[in-house]
Amino acid sequence: MEIQHGHGLSPWHERNPPPERKRERLLFAVRYVLPALIFVAGLLELVLDSDRERGIDIGCMAMGAAIAVALLNFFFRMGVSGDEARQREEDARAYFDRHGRWPDDPRIRGGA
Repeated sequence: MEIQHGHGLSPWHERNPPPERKRERLLFAVRYVLPALIFVAGLLELVLDSDRERGIDIGCMAMGAAIAVALLNFFFRMGVSGDEARQREEDARAYFDRHGRWPDDPRIRGGA
């Protein structure tokens, strides 16, 4: 039996990727591809516009918008990571309330 390769009729090719992979692809596109495309469009406007002054204005605005989109994504991710840290702290406090000790207490691990 000959194994088929590529996207053609291969029985091992994923026809519909799971929702998590679709979501990851979309997030990657929004986080990295969208700002890159806006930035490249600004550069093209800057270089190719026949009216030099207008090209500089529009190109710089587009590049600034690309940087703003990238920073917005960066700061949003920073905020979400803070939420995860707060949730871990809340879980540790609930563990303390139930067991009377902190979950990662080094004295407990050492056998004391």
